[in-house]
Amino acid sequence: MADVAQGFDYVVVGGGTAGCALAARLSEDSRRTVCLLEAGGSGRSVFIKVPGAIVMAQRSASLNWRFQSVPQAELNGRRIPVPRGRGLGGSALINGMVYFRGNPRDYDAWAAAGAAGWSYREILPYFRRSEHNENFGSSVYHGRGGPMNVRSVTRPNPLNFSFFDALAGLGYSYRDDLNGADSEGMGLRQLSIRRGTRETTASALLRPALGRPNLVVLTGTQATRIVLEGRRAVAVEARSADGGLLLKAHREIVLTAGAIQSPQLLMLSGIGDGEHLGALGIPVRHDLPGVGRNLHDHLASPVHMRTRDPASYGVSLRAMPRNLWNIAEYLVSRRGPLANNVFESAAFVKSVPGLDKPDVQLVFQPAKRPDPSFPYPLGHGFAISPVGLYPRSRGRVTLAGPDPFAAPLIDPNLLSAPEDLPPLINGIRLARKIFASTAFAKYRAEETSPGSAAQSDAELAAYIRAEAYTVHHPVSTCRMGNDAAAVVDPQLKVVGLDNLRVADASVFPSIIGGNTNAAIVMIAEKACDLILGRPPPAPETFDASDTPKNDTDHPA
Repeated sequence: MADVAQGFDYVVVGGGTAGCALAARLSEDSRRTVCLLEAGGSGRSVFIKVPGAIVMAQRSASLNWRFQSVPQAELNGRRIPVPRGRGLGGSALINGMVYFRGNPRDYDAWAAAGAAGWSYREILPYFRRSEHNENFGSSVYHGRGGPMNVRSVTRPNPLNFSFFDALAGLGYSYRDDLNGADSEGMGLRQLSIRRGTRETTASALLRPALGRPNLVVLTGTQATRIVLEGRRAVAVEARSADGGLLLKAHREIVLTAGAIQSPQLLMLSGIGDGEHLGALGIPVRHDLPGVGRNLHDHLASPVHMRTRDPASYGVSLRAMPRNLWNIAEYLVSRRGPLANNVFESAAFVKSVPGLDKPDVQLVFQPAKRPDPSFPYPLGHGFAISPVGLYPRSRGRVTLAGPDPFAAPLIDPNLLSAPEDLPPLINGIRLARKIFASTAFAKYRAEETSPGSAAQSDAELAAYIRAEAYTVHHPVSTCRMGNDAAAVVDPQLKVVGLDNLRVADASVFPSIIGGNTNAAIVMIAEKACDLILGRPPPAPETFDASDTPKNDTDHPA
């Protein structure tokens, strides 16, 4: 521990998706010393490795902080789970492994809102830098040879093609690459999986770097406060099982603890809304009211179907021979359904005509909902979860008190904006049209929720308030921008302080139209260039001729 106390050039706080990538990248410069702090453990578990064991990973207390929201007024006073990964790899240890970048217009909106340098053309090279795409290779949109493996779903469940056929009958097109020039349409998902096992920035970037003498990784070590000297961040106080630590940063401290815990650590350090901190007896070191504000997340409201047909994934006597074969197949060759993530396909649609980009994601699940007391679906069924992609509701992360080990108060303020309900209602109606199509007729399924009794907008709204949940993409609590409410500037520097940056989902100016993990990796890649003072790669110069064509037929 004496060596640790001597200090480092860079101290990175939080060993999640961004932290593992950033620490590994910074340590590529052998002249610089890097320390990565992670409150959890190594992030190694059989439940993490096996993609099909996603439910078991999420239910593991050692891998999940298991946060909950405060009661949500517009969701019947329910507390909503806010799972956050714990261990090297962070929330990528327990997420759905979906590699999706959002709609290109999302990043142009970031730049237009004051995040200079973060337009789609400018950040696309950073997506490519980290990617090794098995299916699309090197192109203007994809990378080959990067550290993180990405591949499309292999041997998808046949129900996915019924989903595609139903959407095609409703006028929607199949898109071979949902990470191309536009996300609108339906397609198989791309996944962060390597040879049948989960891929994270811990496995792809950090672990290969652990032999570098200039990189120190401390697990089981929770940061408790950032030490300021005037306006300069100089050290991180932390605690492990061996006692307290003071980790000095000669150059910079970078927070990568995520949208919940990065603002929490700032506030514990006296950086945040002075009124809130003063009420808790925390000395105000830097009054920055935006810290913890602007919290928002994607809300989903599923349509569940039940069938006796064993085509879906599930545990039953009729499916037992297939399930036993799938287990053996995975153990021998790391192939089959257990090598995928269950949520194998999706569609990005406009809930009303005239929008400039899709505002609803339809996530197709060729399985019933898992039983609360069992990790896999008992029986057979399938579901579509409409996800509202651009919520207007904004909430806040605050402190429960000055104790750094107490969970923060998380209030996403879900459905506080009335505009967030109609896309979900329209998504449910579209899901019902899909399940009522001839493509699904052979399964003879019945709707179990919302149920046939819920037909009017008011009845569907009541269902949403009673059953909706987030899909675990919290963002924007240390929002990037150039206005008075921003927490970090476009260089990711905390406004008004020196030698302190934030580089994780908390800096999103606004949420992107889909899963957030790939965008967080991109932020870490760009953050490394910003920290080291390297010039950014040249923006892409593609035109309309580069746009991938929509296929009329999906791969049967």
